[in-house]
Amino acid sequence: MRFLHTSITVRDMDASLRFYTEVLGLTFERRRRIEENHAEIAFVVDPATDTRVELTHWDGKNDFETGEQLDHLAFEVDGMDGFLDKVRKGGGKVAKEPYRLKGGTSRIAFILDPNDVWIELIERSAPRP
Repeated sequence: MRFLHTSITVRDMDASLRFYTEVLGLTFERRRRIEENHAEIAFVVDPATDTRVELTHWDGKNDFETGEQLDHLAFEVDGMDGFLDKVRKGGGKVAKEPYRLKGGTSRIAFILDPNDVWIELIERSAPRP
């Protein structure tokens, strides 16, 4: 398993991208709409560590309580089905069974930690460089 990114919910994508790139010095990586989730995402990368932050703007969600901004943590896994079996046997909760986004090749699933924090699991069809 390999840690991939942390996702946070943002009110304004453009303002957030400006802050993370111009103020914090992270590098813009990519941005796209995900119609089936009614969301837009963008990734910024710390050039010193290659650590990624996913900025997520949910359509119609412009206000939230302090603390609601953490959206999910993401890990790359080999063998999604076996990993989910391990989660279930360990008493973990599978929140979303494996699926693929339109046009995507990776399998994605979501589990919940004991505090109900969302954890995304990504099984890539081909390794990302």
